[in-house]
Amino acid sequence: MFDRRLWKASLPLTLLCWLALACAPAAAQTAAAEKAVTRAHGDAQLAWSPCPPIFPKGCEVTVLHGDPAKGRSDVFLRTPADYTLPSHWHTSAEHMILVAGEMHVTYEGQETAVLKPGSYAYGPAKARHKARCANAGPCVLFIAFESPIDAVLSEGTP
Repeated sequence: MFDRRLWKASLPLTLLCWLALACAPAAAQTAAAEKAVTRAHGDAQLAWSPCPPIFPKGCEVTVLHGDPAKGRSDVFLRTPADYTLPSHWHTSAEHMILVAGEMHVTYEGQETAVLKPGSYAYGPAKARHKARCANAGPCVLFIAFESPIDAVLSEGTP
């Protein structure tokens, strides 16, 4: 028996399913057109540049994927041993994994976290923080930014 109420209730879901099926080949083609990327922090092909001038000399950054001026991007940040990134914040949230070294990261109002290779850290947008690469050796930090990259020096210590 045909139930008109059931048919009306399921119509939006049915249309959504048909739309998803129709768009799937286009999405697959777009994803297939983009090339996969693999990088290691020691690759000779990486183009290292100085960090923004708010940081002391010695800090370097290289873009791994994306456009830091336009949106989502992934970078490696490299510092020498016994190096401090002063208190600062970013408009974007940041997702980080320490690749090499030992880094001590302090977010305002929180205990200092000690990152070792393989450690993950998340920094909310506009959260004031500072970091110090320990004496054990240089630090390399992978950072994924959700929006264009900036770094704003903040007064005081977090």
